[in-house]
Amino acid sequence: MDRMGSEQEGAERTHGTAKRLAALLVENRVLVLVLVCLAVFMLLLAEVLEGELMRIDALARWLIVEHLRADWLTPIMEAFSALATPMVIVAMLLVIAAFAPGKRPGWCCALNVGLVALLNLGIKALVQRPRPEGINLVVEHGFSFPSGHSMAACAFFGLLVWLVWHYEDDRRRRMLFSAVFSLIILMIGISRIYLGVHYASDVIGGFCASLIWLALYTRIAVPLFLGPTPTRRKVERSARGERS
Repeated sequence: MDRMGSEQEGAERTHGTAKRLAALLVENRVLVLVLVCLAVFMLLLAEVLEGELMRIDALARWLIVEHLRADWLTPIMEAFSALATPMVIVAMLLVIAAFAPGKRPGWCCALNVGLVALLNLGIKALVQRPRPEGINLVVEHGFSFPSGHSMAACAFFGLLVWLVWHYEDDRRRRMLFSAVFSLIILMIGISRIYLGVHYASDVIGGFCASLIWLALYTRIAVPLFLGPTPTRRKVERSARGERS
């Protein structure tokens, strides 16, 4: 009986520790995301600087380029890829500026995309990874790591996901728009591999870099443009009520 009791107490302590750890991870989920993305990005960067083709690049090439390509699918992938071109993003920024209340949301999104584009150019200039050769369906210039389209897509549509999640009250619309924008980000990344202008590691590295950027941008710049989120305003009002 004593042995069974001690085993039960040990199991309860383990369960309690696991619950506290899970709560801590949820509470600090942004920091956890940043650390994971940073670790993945640095790992990819180290492999890229060695100049060898990674297994994930070879696997993605075999799966997407050699087995997924089809005449009917190519125009679809080109359309997804075009969503992250400067012309299309500028057009979408104009739509946001036209329909969003006030000018601040448009400026917030524009500054986000502009700064992440500069970040991408800076990293590319430092790394100078050549693009894949002999498999491209479209002509692209410049270096390969990290993918500019993937970074732009994740920065632009990722910010829209964040804004919808924090400012949209209707849960179904929040879920719908978040799912659509997330799917667009994923498809743009896949399209760059499909079109043969990027390695998979370029796309993953671009996503990681943009997620790190968004974590900083939404904490620092977005509140300056749009003020506290509704959730934070409720917390602040509650805190003021408790003090009074």
